[in-house]
Amino acid sequence: MLKEFRIGLFLLVVALSGLLVSSSAPRKDTGRPMSVAEQNWVDSVFTSLTPEQRLGQLFMVAAYSNKDRKHVQYTEFLIKNYGIGGLMFLQGGPRRQANLTNRYQAASKVPLLIAMDAEWGLDMRLDSSMHFAKGMTLGAMDDPEYVYQMGREIALNLKTLGVHVSFSPVIDVNSNPSNPVIGNRSFGENKEQVATRGISYIRGLQDHGVMAVVKHFPGHGDTDVDSHVALPVINSDMARLTNVDLYPFQKAFDQGVMGVMVGHLYMPLLDTVRTLSATISRNLVTGLLKEKMGYRGLVFTDALNMKSVSNLYKAGELDALALAAGNDVLLFSEDVPMAVQKIKEAIAGGKIDQNDVDQRVRKILRAKFWAGLNKLRPVDVPRLMQNLNRPLSRMVQQQIYEHAITVVKNEDDLLPFQHLDTLRIAAVTIGSEADTYEEIMGKYQSGPVYAVPNRYAPDSTFARISSRLTPYNVVVVSLHNMNNTPVHNYGIGDGALKFLKELRANPRLKTVVVAFGNAYALKFLEENRNLVCSYEDNYASQLVTPQVLFGALPAKGRLPVTVSENLKAGLGLPTPDFRRLRYGTPEEVGLDSRILTQIDNVALEAVAYAAAPGCQVLVAKDGMVVFDKSYGYCTYDKNQPVNKSTLYDLASVTKVAGTLQAIMYLKDEGKINLDDKVSAYLPELKTSNKKDMTVREVLMHQAGLKAGIPTWERTITKAGPKPTFYASTESPRFSREVTPDLYSLRTSDDSVWTWVQQSGLLPKARGKYPVEYSDLSFIVMKRLAEKLLQQPIEEFLAQKFYRPLGLASMTYNPLDKFPKSCIAPTENDTFYRHTLLQGSVHDQTAALVGGVGGHAGLFSNANDLAVLMQMNLQNGRYGGQRYFQTPVVTEFARSVEAGSRRGLGWDRGDPSKPEGPTSNLSPASTFGHTGFTGTCVWMDPENKILYIFLSNRVYPDAGNKKLVQYNIRTRIHDVIYKALQKT
Repeated sequence: MLKEFRIGLFLLVVALSGLLVSSSAPRKDTGRPMSVAEQNWVDSVFTSLTPEQRLGQLFMVAAYSNKDRKHVQYTEFLIKNYGIGGLMFLQGGPRRQANLTNRYQAASKVPLLIAMDAEWGLDMRLDSSMHFAKGMTLGAMDDPEYVYQMGREIALNLKTLGVHVSFSPVIDVNSNPSNPVIGNRSFGENKEQVATRGISYIRGLQDHGVMAVVKHFPGHGDTDVDSHVALPVINSDMARLTNVDLYPFQKAFDQGVMGVMVGHLYMPLLDTVRTLSATISRNLVTGLLKEKMGYRGLVFTDALNMKSVSNLYKAGELDALALAAGNDVLLFSEDVPMAVQKIKEAIAGGKIDQNDVDQRVRKILRAKFWAGLNKLRPVDVPRLMQNLNRPLSRMVQQQIYEHAITVVKNEDDLLPFQHLDTLRIAAVTIGSEADTYEEIMGKYQSGPVYAVPNRYAPDSTFARISSRLTPYNVVVVSLHNMNNTPVHNYGIGDGALKFLKELRANPRLKTVVVAFGNAYALKFLEENRNLVCSYEDNYASQLVTPQVLFGALPAKGRLPVTVSENLKAGLGLPTPDFRRLRYGTPEEVGLDSRILTQIDNVALEAVAYAAAPGCQVLVAKDGMVVFDKSYGYCTYDKNQPVNKSTLYDLASVTKVAGTLQAIMYLKDEGKINLDDKVSAYLPELKTSNKKDMTVREVLMHQAGLKAGIPTWERTITKAGPKPTFYASTESPRFSREVTPDLYSLRTSDDSVWTWVQQSGLLPKARGKYPVEYSDLSFIVMKRLAEKLLQQPIEEFLAQKFYRPLGLASMTYNPLDKFPKSCIAPTENDTFYRHTLLQGSVHDQTAALVGGVGGHAGLFSNANDLAVLMQMNLQNGRYGGQRYFQTPVVTEFARSVEAGSRRGLGWDRGDPSKPEGPTSNLSPASTFGHTGFTGTCVWMDPENKILYIFLSNRVYPDAGNKKLVQYNIRTRIHDVIYKALQKT
């Protein structure tokens, strides 16, 4: 009688409040209209089962793929002897789980309904799996569409693994910052946002064949106790319960969510017995959920082994009570045989209605039909990992963080970093390894990264770092390996907080703090003037965050929760897109990553066949680097692997990455006219045979200049270098370094210039000079540029382009800045310098003049070269700055004469040759250049594709022609376009 009285009292309260759906409202039926095929299958399966086997369908038992044989055998025992209806897989690995799924399904009379907790992807339970994002991260996004896409990707992965049910999303409204169990699993504190994102997630799952189960009914957000260890109390009144906690559930029910999980919570509003969990509360499950809210989908208990409830009952009793309360599926029963016995006793005693049980079994069978279990197919184990690692999943993962990273404070107007030539940036990582974060930070700036692996490092560790920050004016401190425990400052150590306080007190430094963790942790960091929240610490968040800091991506996220009085939910400072190179997935820009992996085959072939000891390959599209790999070694002895920081001698790519940048600048500034005679700018040519050549003709390699002339050859004899030209030690007279042990005359550049002036010209044909590719053209252009710029070209390029662009590795004479170990060696020069060249320019003429030639001399890694070339592809716009005010790059890059592959300085594809320097699949507008040492850069303005290949194919002998023989560079270029054609 007491039970009936409480139920009646509850219904009366609801009726008087008028805040829930009225008793006359239509009941929500999340099932579809039942087809004849479905009806026949459900009926046939149901009638084939004994009464005890029907009870077995109500159980979903925990299964592991990382436990021993005994566990597997017992699970099979329950399947065969008790006919359990489903399994909930927990820890293990994908392949092991797939094998067990096939084994268990084969043992079951009725196909098993397989479930997983996959709130943020398979990674929540399985190793070797992808992590997408937790609820708080999703709540920070500016666009819920990506929640749907994540749901879709998770659903496809689950189906691939043979899973039919996901216990997600969490649609608890997290209104209590001290909540230890929901926290960052919730979408936030705003009920509308929670409902909207929850529905997007549900649709993503169910549109792709996986049943969504929302949790934890009636709302676990306003708690400060972990229900895994104790029973939380929800002290909401009816208005709060209805208007806040139940709101997302009602919206989800209206939208057809197929399952709901009842949480282990105690609500005094509904029950007077302190130990009565919502899971076993008939007032809540039947009275509120089924009758008042009209829910007709599957109702799952929360795990029945959770200590908040399991410690209070004898084996099997909890299951019977949960069934009596109105639950359909008994999750994680600790003792199925005893539970079946207790349920049978309850049915016999009239506490559970047999007809009611039968209807629940039919509901479960309907769910199985919807999941396709009427036509069960085994999991495809051989192709499992390939099918799980879908490239689109990686794209969605990254896009989530692109839309979630939140700039919380920017009081110094420092973010995103812009003027890289004035900012001296150091980074400090605290808490764990942050390899991806450090790598991407290094793409944009050359400052050091000081790592503090221990979150609770002593003050002395931070003091050592502080002493090293003197050369820098900006420090970025990132906090990693944080946790979700409020009582422990979310894993932020006292030493770290003290270090941040000391940095704030330094007027010379500007500090940016990045929290790779729970947004609630920002309350310990809000005194910092520049604050960024990345929400989680994983590959994607570490990849995206530096891109936001440097303006390659705009900040779009907003706090989904209130952190403090000053940091309210909804706070998020948008930042601009500076059009710097981004780093992401091929699919995001319309390339097929699986086809791009064919680049590996070609590059490894080059290494295997000794076309080059190693190489770097970079591909970007639409301003996003989507392929960036290093192969092989710096030398054939395989002592030093090539990595992304390895510097290569660019050889003739110097023409376009160095001298041509200066010439285009002069044209852009109106300081040269392309149709003027060069002698108008270099009067010494007026008395030479070159007095009439124009700037345009020189850039087109059509000025009559020979391909090359003797230069360094004039300075040596069979006995060695002439003492009039060289010395073994540096001095004011011999100031140009040829190698670290050989210096040429300070005036050697003038000598080369004299020899160029004196050189003969090619014969004309039909009144004009033929196109003849010539290093002399760019020796002339360097002389012209330095005359008009009134400074050495290397100083100008560093000042105007390289330093503002953040190109730390792009330089002439790299041994002035880098140790030899960073530089790939080129030729073992046995005829001029008689040494292995490593860091000294390979080109002899450039070496003679001290390493800075108009045609050769630059060194770089692929990334820095890509930055410079992306600026060119964007016609001078990059990083929020304008390097060219007019479309001068387009003017210089276009074809200038029919039948010629030359632009103005830029090289192009050769339409007359089937195996030209560019892919035949690339458009005619493609421009760039190649280098003698085994390098190339090609840009496609139509498809916005940038391709870079760097190698030292001349090591140890420049006679090695295999790179051209095997057409390595062009074949890689082909792969890029094949990947584009597949989209």
